[in-house]
Formats: sequence, structure tokens, C-alpha cells
Amino acid sequence: MAGKVVTIIATADAAKAKTGVMYTMRALQEGWLEDIRLIFFGPAEKALLANQDIQGMVAQIKTATTPLACKAISDREGTSDQLQALGVDVVYVGRIISDLINQGYTPMVW
Repeated sequence: MAGKVVTIIATADAAKAKTGVMYTMRALQEGWLEDIRLIFFGPAEKALLANQDIQGMVAQIKTATTPLACKAISDREGTSDQLQALGVDVVYVGRIISDLINQGYTPMVW
């Protein structure tokens, strides 16, 4: 098996965000890829906080990998604590995304 993906959920549209999170969850469950990571970025952080379906999928994803959210955005929006309460690591993601790409991860942006 080969393939490494970093799923970046950046959309405020909950339906689009849900689709990207669902793909990530299924890829982890079914072993479709060598590795897959999940990062919430920008408006998607609010979509996560507002949508219980997305939160439920994130809870399942947490059993295999730790979802991340952008600290710069969540600090600005005052949502860091809420994201952490969902089990999402709130960190500066710019360097992480760049490092993953340099390590051969394909970015899949929703």
C-alpha cells in the first residue's frame, strides 16, 4: 500500500466540510492509504464546532490520528478551548502542512 494524504478542511460550508471529513474517516477505517492526516483551517473550524455530524466523525478519526486546527485562526476567533474540548490539537499548522508536503503527502483541500 502506498499513498499519504493531508486532508485540509478550509471551507465554511458544512456539507463540503462533512464530505472531506467523511473521506478521511473512511480512508482510515478501510486502510485505503498508507497515512492520512486531518487539519481544520480557517472557516472550517467554526463549521466543526457547529455541526454534530462532523464532530461525530472527528471522534472516530481520533482513534487513529489526531486532528489538528490552526491556532492562529482559533485564537483570533476565540474558539481554541472549544476545539480542544473536541479532542482536536490546536497548533500553528502552516509549518506542519509544509513539512507534510515536503514528506510526500498529497494535500486534499475541501
